[in-house]
Amino acid sequence: MTYSIVARDPATGHLGIAVASRFFAVGCAVPFLKGRVGAVATQAFVNPTYGPDGLRLIEAGAPPDAIVPILTGRDDGHPNRQFHLIDAVGRNAAFTGANCVDWCGHLVAEGVSVAGNMLEGPAVIADTLAAYQSAMDKPFAERLLIAMQAGEDAGGDKRGRQSACLVMYRDQDYPWLDIRADDHADPLEELRRLYAVAQERFLHVAETMPTRENPHGLTDRSGIDATIARLEAERIAAGRPTASHMVNKG
Repeated sequence: MTYSIVARDPATGHLGIAVASRFFAVGCAVPFLKGRVGAVATQAFVNPTYGPDGLRLIEAGAPPDAIVPILTGRDDGHPNRQFHLIDAVGRNAAFTGANCVDWCGHLVAEGVSVAGNMLEGPAVIADTLAAYQSAMDKPFAERLLIAMQAGEDAGGDKRGRQSACLVMYRDQDYPWLDIRADDHADPLEELRRLYAVAQERFLHVAETMPTRENPHGLTDRSGIDATIARLEAERIAAGRPTASHMVNKG
């Protein structure tokens, strides 16, 4: 009842998962990521333990194709499960259980995989993958959103649409971007709006946050404030409204 894409950006090593479903708050159940480790999407009759356990196995050195039989072998419900994963160097694997609801299946390519179940047909994941691979010149987040829209345009979840999410990790234990539409008539459009909002302020602030290498982060915010103010002035001068629903007091 879901389709998702799991990818590693070859230019940066960043990891990302995007997912859409006719299911409430799909972003709460499907994506699991850790910077410098890997990403796991677990779906269908979801087993959420596949996410953290898969990441622990990756971190311990297991390749993704060896993790698939480990996780499914201890789970009597595995014929109802679907999951796919990638590690920090781009090795990936996928599994679709025999009892997942048609149409179901997965595609695995270099640095990216797409999987789905309860879909309109195989074109959903085929078009998602093709769109991702055709957009390698785009920023990673945009590439994932373009790919997901292609899957929706091919039919998406055959029951309809309700929720979607986009999660990206760079090289830290916290996400660089984590946006969700939990209950929305057009969740992918809502993700695009949220990504536009993030670009107005949040992603600039994210560049200043502490990291493993720099536990202090950027302590003088004057430069980033100036950048945000300049971009906002340019937006206003161009007559572009903010993408945000924010309401200012006073």
